[in-house]
Amino acid sequence: MTLVRPPALEDFRRVVVKVGSALLVDRARGRLRHAWLAALAEDIADLHGRGVDVVVVSSGAIALGRTVLGLPPGALRLEESQASAAVGQIALARYWTEALGHHDIVAGQVLVTPKDTEERRRYLNARATVQKLLEVRAVPVVNENDTVATAEIRYGDNDRLAARVATMIGADVLVLFSDIDGLYTAPPHSDPQARHLPVVERVTPEIEAMAGGPASELSRGGMRTKVEAAKIAASGGTHMVIADGRGKNPLRVVREGGRCTWFLSGSTPTAARKTWIAGSLEASGTLVVDAGAARALAGGASLLPVGVTAIEGSFAKGDTVLIRGPEGRILGRGLVAYDSADAAAIIGRSSREIAAASVQAGRTEMIHRDDLAMIGT
Repeated sequence: MTLVRPPALEDFRRVVVKVGSALLVDRARGRLRHAWLAALAEDIADLHGRGVDVVVVSSGAIALGRTVLGLPPGALRLEESQASAAVGQIALARYWTEALGHHDIVAGQVLVTPKDTEERRRYLNARATVQKLLEVRAVPVVNENDTVATAEIRYGDNDRLAARVATMIGADVLVLFSDIDGLYTAPPHSDPQARHLPVVERVTPEIEAMAGGPASELSRGGMRTKVEAAKIAASGGTHMVIADGRGKNPLRVVREGGRCTWFLSGSTPTAARKTWIAGSLEASGTLVVDAGAARALAGGASLLPVGVTAIEGSFAKGDTVLIRGPEGRILGRGLVAYDSADAAAIIGRSSREIAAASVQAGRTEMIHRDDLAMIGT
């Protein structure tokens, strides 16, 4: 087996924790496992108290809602799933609020659809919301918005959703809790020779072949989707862990070196994001900056409206734009936080001047440094 030593959860400053329906909801009764959630909230509070940013991706809305509505066991029609989610999301938000509130932590509900992590405009808005919640030391609780998602556009499982959220916010590690303690070379329940893999350095076709199918009625996931999530996470610079979440205090078990599988990324969230911006997106316009802004950008700063002297082209919020210095040289490229028309109204102005002129401003930065890839950096 691999000789690579797995990382320690203590090493990371931003952690996403994914909780599936089968762990959160008692399958037989369709009710929340209150004691289990309280123990997980205790784990989250411990990390939070150490200064770690924690984001939760939680399933369970449909599983809770179908019980309240008295729907029978078995597969649900789309409209039944959406109705169940509408009822269950209210309950799920309340449970998380109460569990985290017991530790004086504020929970914020964030409902997303696939487009929120794939369309750049909505991506920026969703990421800014989560970033602000983390900034004020709240714990965002994210779930797919099953009340409006359809069979054609939904993620189909929250493993991949969790991976996209993790890369969207630049998380260091994603912890996927399951009913198994990681990846095996074969299904351990049917093959006594199956070996547990503590570390996967890279998701290869051989690793993908080891994954099985979906597990239960309440869970839309399975090892296959977890390995797919690992590929998404690794490409965004985020490590991932698959761990058994059935017992109490599952995060503590991972922190204390409990058996699990680490999927390693060869990059960091910041480096992976900048690589994506630098080489994968076509530029829609150009921002010309002054010498002071050029120096600030070279030093790792964000681009503020006051440093922009001219705008070229027509672009929408979230589009990629080039950044050109006063001498005409291209300095880099980034995801712009304004439409070209709105940007034109505030360039060259400080935040105070923008406020005094009653100009409608959105983000403080024209391009945040995390959305910026400079040439040669």
